[in-house]
Amino acid sequence: MQEAGIEHPWAHQALAAEHALDGDSVVVATGTASGKSLAYQVPVLSALLDGSEAPNGRGATTLYLAPTKALAADQCRSVKELSQPLGTAIRPAVYDGDTPFEEREWVRQYANYVLTNPDMLHRGILPSHPRWSSFLKALKYVVIDECHTYRGVFGSHVAQILRRLRRLCARYGSSPVFLLASATAAEPAVAGRRLTGLPVVEVADDASPRGELVFALWEPPLTEMQGEKGAPVRRTATAETADLLTDLTVQGVRSVAFVRSRRGAELISVIAQERLAEIDRSLPKRVAAYRGGYLAEERRALEAALHSGELLGLAATTALELGIDVSGLDAVVIAGYPGTRASLWQQAGRAGRSGQGALAVLVARDDPLDTFLVHHPEALFDQPVESTVLDPDNPYVLAPHLCAAASELPLTEADLDLFGPASSDLLPQLEAAKLLRRRPGTKAWHWTRRESAADLADIRGEGGDPVQIVEASTGRLLGTVDAASSHTTVHDGAVHLHQGRTYVVKHLDLDDNVALVEPANPTYSTTARDTTAISILETDVEVPWGEGRLCYGSVEVTNQVVGYLRRRLITGEVLGETKLDLPPRTLRTRAVWWTVTEDQLDAARVNPEILGGALHAAEHASIGMLPLFATCDRWDIGGVSIPLHPDTLLPTVFVYDGHPGGAGFAERAFHTAKEWLTATREAIASCECEAGCPSCIQSPKCGNGNDPLHKRGAIRLLTTLLKEAP
Repeated sequence: MQEAGIEHPWAHQALAAEHALDGDSVVVATGTASGKSLAYQVPVLSALLDGSEAPNGRGATTLYLAPTKALAADQCRSVKELSQPLGTAIRPAVYDGDTPFEEREWVRQYANYVLTNPDMLHRGILPSHPRWSSFLKALKYVVIDECHTYRGVFGSHVAQILRRLRRLCARYGSSPVFLLASATAAEPAVAGRRLTGLPVVEVADDASPRGELVFALWEPPLTEMQGEKGAPVRRTATAETADLLTDLTVQGVRSVAFVRSRRGAELISVIAQERLAEIDRSLPKRVAAYRGGYLAEERRALEAALHSGELLGLAATTALELGIDVSGLDAVVIAGYPGTRASLWQQAGRAGRSGQGALAVLVARDDPLDTFLVHHPEALFDQPVESTVLDPDNPYVLAPHLCAAASELPLTEADLDLFGPASSDLLPQLEAAKLLRRRPGTKAWHWTRRESAADLADIRGEGGDPVQIVEASTGRLLGTVDAASSHTTVHDGAVHLHQGRTYVVKHLDLDDNVALVEPANPTYSTTARDTTAISILETDVEVPWGEGRLCYGSVEVTNQVVGYLRRRLITGEVLGETKLDLPPRTLRTRAVWWTVTEDQLDAARVNPEILGGALHAAEHASIGMLPLFATCDRWDIGGVSIPLHPDTLLPTVFVYDGHPGGAGFAERAFHTAKEWLTATREAIASCECEAGCPSCIQSPKCGNGNDPLHKRGAIRLLTTLLKEAP
């Protein structure tokens, strides 16, 4: 530490290290750039240094888990720098899908600080635990970085993976201490306990010095263009962000623009490069895009260029937010609210890393939530970050992990406490499905199949094998896209951006999971159109709201992409629609829904002619506002509104989790329904438009082209419903 120029750690670093050395699992929940890495590296490196005196040179080991490959690679660099004075006593190594096979055996046998991700732990390390026995036997610490990202279905999967890890460690005689780090989390000790299944001590008082952060809320201006149904159109957040990134680059300001989508990151970098070329021919190469789906060597080259200062501006998805410890950034531009206050502060905190002042700009997209936030800054600055929502007992999550655990070591009655109370109910179902078999002699459950049980769990909810994007003329692999989003992003005719180059999809082959593309320069982008039907499987809870009802339970959602729109690039103006023939997808999940009666409709002056539009508008706006109340964004959830639903026989609005078995978002909506729907009504009513626009009731992902919608009907309907809310 002294060689690294650190004479005295900050109080929170010392306290976290003290707990770790005492054998207490601990979560450090302090601000971005508050030295959380050092808080866990000190006890970890001390333990590894002591262990290096063992006969095999590896008397203690540490496993580091990051949500992304980039962050693991970056932390490996950091550990090497810090431990350089210690010689060969500390042997860090990255073990993930990019690790060459010839290196993997060395990592298993000799590395004492292994850096990986939950995916590799789930599919590579735990199923092969006999080959990792010497490492697991000596496992002293498990570091879980950016632990606030483990939420929803992904977080629930990671919670079960950690329980499988603890079970195998116990088999090999070790009981590792868990060290968790999170820049932004509400109730971090509660979230840490839910994630690890162990008591966790909280260290949340940040003692690090902070530079001044100037935070700007930026609403793009209205244009002269008209959108769907003649609605006024604001300049897009993408175009505004590209302009800001251009201006910052020209002034030599080191900046990152965080963008929601891979496509948005590509588009912003292209626009910025074109504008910079008009100013100075040397500037375009100082700006680039960074996103998931790139090949490993492309990612590493971009990370190195950003570290060296060769790149001044980067348009990046959250793959970078959780990727590299960027030092020396002067500004962060956030293109659209990232879905949670936790993510907002995580991204904004990337600026001003050396204690100097910095700038953060939130550029509002044209949607209900972003518009609400720029006009109600107190909702951002006066509210705590959200609680981390995860449910390890979700049967769609737990069942495949019980199978994976049984394939690693036969499951016994004694193991069931570790995996949670729902496991004993699931085991008979897994036996009936002939996935597990209980042998009478051993009274243990065994995995019955030849294939890997780990393949049953799709931990990131990507819905199957990724689709490979291949250049048709050369056969070159450009990247991948997850199966769940392939229907909407790489359908026939879709425009696909990759590292500033534009391609059009010639054919999506669902049998071989390949999208064939060819280079092109279209003047438009594409947006998928889909239809959704929903049926109620079981109602868990029902609460009367006057004559209406608020319900929560299980549903089955059937979705089908039926076509796509071509939109002009900068303005979003619709140029035309093309039909598609893709198979439907079904999803069993959890939902919250509310119904209204004829008397309530009469009281709200909502007649049959405008009923569909009023329900549809309320549904769109409520989906847009839910991220204020649950740890999700609007792409995690879906909705359906029906004037006469066959299961309720009443006008009904559904909002559902977009993940099998649910992710906890709809349940959170049910428990905060009054506040959530009140904010929804206020967001619609306070919008200045006449008949509805993207700032209030139009949705960017509406499968029906935002038709029908009725703004005033939605306001009256929600007002009537809320009058009788308990």
